[in-house]
Amino acid sequence: MNNKHTTPRVGFVSLGCPKATVDSEHILTRLRAEGYLISASYQDSDLVIVNTCGFIDSAVAESLDAIGEALAENGKVIVTGCLGAKGDVVWQAHPKVLAVTGPHATDEVMAVVHQHLPQPHDPYTDLVPAQGIRLTPKHFAYVKISEGCNHRCTFCIIPSLRGDLVSRPVGDVMQEAESLVKSGAKELLVISQDTSAYGVDVKYRTGFWGGRPLKTRMTELAAVLGELGKPGEGGVWVRLHYVYPYPHVDEVIPLMAEGKILPYLDIPFQHANQRILKLMKRPGSSDDVLARIQKWRKACPELTLRSTFIVGFPGETEEEFEELLDFIEAAQLDRVGAFAYSPVEGAAANELPDPVPPEVQQERLARLMLLQEEISTERLKRKIGKTITVLVEEVDEDGAIARSSADAPEIDGVVYIDNGQGLQVGEFAEVTVVDSDAHDLWAELA
Repeated sequence: MNNKHTTPRVGFVSLGCPKATVDSEHILTRLRAEGYLISASYQDSDLVIVNTCGFIDSAVAESLDAIGEALAENGKVIVTGCLGAKGDVVWQAHPKVLAVTGPHATDEVMAVVHQHLPQPHDPYTDLVPAQGIRLTPKHFAYVKISEGCNHRCTFCIIPSLRGDLVSRPVGDVMQEAESLVKSGAKELLVISQDTSAYGVDVKYRTGFWGGRPLKTRMTELAAVLGELGKPGEGGVWVRLHYVYPYPHVDEVIPLMAEGKILPYLDIPFQHANQRILKLMKRPGSSDDVLARIQKWRKACPELTLRSTFIVGFPGETEEEFEELLDFIEAAQLDRVGAFAYSPVEGAAANELPDPVPPEVQQERLARLMLLQEEISTERLKRKIGKTITVLVEEVDEDGAIARSSADAPEIDGVVYIDNGQGLQVGEFAEVTVVDSDAHDLWAELA
């Protein structure tokens, strides 16, 4: 560890989902606001914070490895995040860590930092930009609108890690969003454990932003977020993630059709068979969902639908899996993620009978993804010849890589622009699609 510097330096390792990324951003913002410097190496750090993931076994292993590496390279480590909610797991594996906290624990983390690395008092170093410290590129940002979840899905332990739903005050959300846009963000990705439940815990009470009343509710929030940005300069993309298919989700489709928010819905259906959904403690039925998808697409033909599914859930029969395949064929979803069920320590589903053998799980997963690849290929092929708006991600001598309204960062496809060398990262561009494959598009500047 390098002690030549006088300003305390903190190293930071951020693992896990976008919600964990937002937690990391909050801690980093507090650190910089209080005058700490953020170091890019273990050796140049006075201590290291590791924000962990603890959702599935592979994430637990990755988090424990990251903690071990930080201890070996630096020696002074604070652990936070979802794995921290299982404190015994961390302490047993790494008893030399300074402290362990759970997720969404900025105050607790800072208290430990203050204990082991006293807060500096230097007016020249305790300045941060209004939007805080971000781990994403300047042109897009995640905005977390709530913490925790009221559902008790049998395969999930998030409520035991992050607690029940707690919605952020709508004025705070809008203030953060406005700061992000002023700092150059062209896309806001709205995230939570359950975005469509926003405000349920506070009975959708009315808050205020810019002197106007605003309900703490997904529809009203999406509408006002869509008003941010400067007219004539491309506005701001607003993308909704983790949306449960409650009835009031229908209300955001007109906002998409009017161009106020992106025509993109990320809805984790998880399965289609009614018995399996009941075992999962998931809402909805496949017949209702198919009817609503048809209704949504009629109202907003450009709508992109993303979903995730679990195959090989305990007790899933071949017939029930084939019902899921039939649903995917009928729904014609644009983007699909799927994974084989794996037991998570503490999940209720672990007690269910008739586990599906791993080789059967993998065979079913391969069949599902092959079917979805065929669907995706055909749906993307329909875009050839169309002119679309994209947001530029990278530019080099070979051209540019961008995303369309159908592409969330890191989880969906991209648009390759062969003649895009003159573009700038973070700008909107109009392109004409010339080719496609199962996941991506190729285009030329329009």
